[in-house]
Amino acid sequence: MSEIERIKEQMVRAFKAEAWCGSSLQETLSGVAAERAAARPVAGAHSIWEIVLHVAAWKGAISQRLTGQHVALPDEGDWPAVAETTPAAWQETLTLLEERHARLQSITENLTDAQLDDFINREQDRTTGGGVTRYVTLHGVLQHDLYHAAQIAILKKA
Repeated sequence: MSEIERIKEQMVRAFKAEAWCGSSLQETLSGVAAERAAARPVAGAHSIWEIVLHVAAWKGAISQRLTGQHVALPDEGDWPAVAETTPAAWQETLTLLEERHARLQSITENLTDAQLDDFINREQDRTTGGGVTRYVTLHGVLQHDLYHAAQIAILKKA
């Protein structure tokens, strides 16, 4: 199995199902209704909805970085605001997350093992993802999904 195939498998595990550490991001979001997604059970913490918008935003920014754009922040910002809290708006947010993940997965599928060691941008710049390889970036996306899945799991219990 190639390294890119291993990364693609881990993307599926972290986002959809069978994460080694427990529930994937989508499994954690399963059954969360709009009202619960918008709730703030922990003072000062982000809501589930805000976390989902944040993850979707960064999947978009990472997709742009992997295709050669020097993106400092996602187009919609680091923590996009929740515009409305209707069930339809929640479904749109979940669809956005799925679409952004599918695009990132498609970009990843078109990479080769040899490209994994390529730098996003040679110049070290954390704001644009510069100075790190595609390999590190893709593993970072996996970590990001699982980190926020754990936050959501805690918010669901609060």
